[in-house]
Amino acid sequence: MVAPTLRRIHSPWTQTVDLGDELRAVWSWARRPRLVRRLLPELRQHLSGAPASTAYAFTLFVTWWTLRGVGDSVERRLIFSASTNLYNMQHNPIQVLVASAFWTQGQFPWVTIAEILVVMGFVERWLGTSRWILLFATGHIGATLLTVTAIDHAIDHHVIPVRVQYAADVGTSYGFTAVLAAMAFHFRGVVRALWAGVIVVFLGSGLLIGPTFTDYGHMCAALIGLAVGFVASTFWRRIERLRTERESTSAASAPVSTNPLAAPRISAAAADTGTSSMAAQPLSGADGGVEAALHHADDRFDDAGRDRAEHRHQ
Repeated sequence: MVAPTLRRIHSPWTQTVDLGDELRAVWSWARRPRLVRRLLPELRQHLSGAPASTAYAFTLFVTWWTLRGVGDSVERRLIFSASTNLYNMQHNPIQVLVASAFWTQGQFPWVTIAEILVVMGFVERWLGTSRWILLFATGHIGATLLTVTAIDHAIDHHVIPVRVQYAADVGTSYGFTAVLAAMAFHFRGVVRALWAGVIVVFLGSGLLIGPTFTDYGHMCAALIGLAVGFVASTFWRRIERLRTERESTSAASAPVSTNPLAAPRISAAAADTGTSSMAAQPLSGADGGVEAALHHADDRFDDAGRDRAEHRHQ
């Protein structure tokens, strides 16, 4: 009996690509004729493959439009109620952790919406909707909790003023940074190290030049994204290696079948009476071999009379 193999599971974390090959493919596609006519179908296909990112970008547009339709005082109250500052995290942590990711401040968020549709849409198509949401939420929530903890510690030690605990802090940047950092594990070779290194150096420079608590939060989000990508890719590569080793061992140790009913020979009596080879083959199914053996001539058995009595042959 062959040992059962591990169920084949394909994880996107192990599906790495070469950035040079991808860029050459994009350049080749862009050089083909009728580029403008081909853009709309490609854009439609991209957005249909990233439904959560598309819905998220539309939600940000709706909330921004809502803020434009209210007065300044109402806008400030709405932003404050959704901010993940120390005061709100002490009173309504769950509400502000969710709400803060769906509000933006300032002018129309062209850059934010473009980042979500392009970058987040690409990652969603790579990882799948559920994994993308989990990664984004992990970066957003994890970085927020670390930032708030640091603010609380700094206020207690009089490092920063008390008013920081009421500061407005909404937006998508923490989750976006975590996803962007985890994208490093979609590439292989030197590109992966360069991708992660550039992000860490860029965010680290912000901590050295006029740091704010949001700079600290962005660095935490990047480290969370890198940690998630490393753990996920390492885990699934280990699973695939164990599956390959298990399949190789099973194939090498598979025994040769010695069941006489699996390939029965044509009896001498059947050969003498002109029985065809087709009639001598076992019937299909689980009991086919036994049934075919019992319908052979009685000289196949030691005691023809006892066999006829036991099996009620007529």
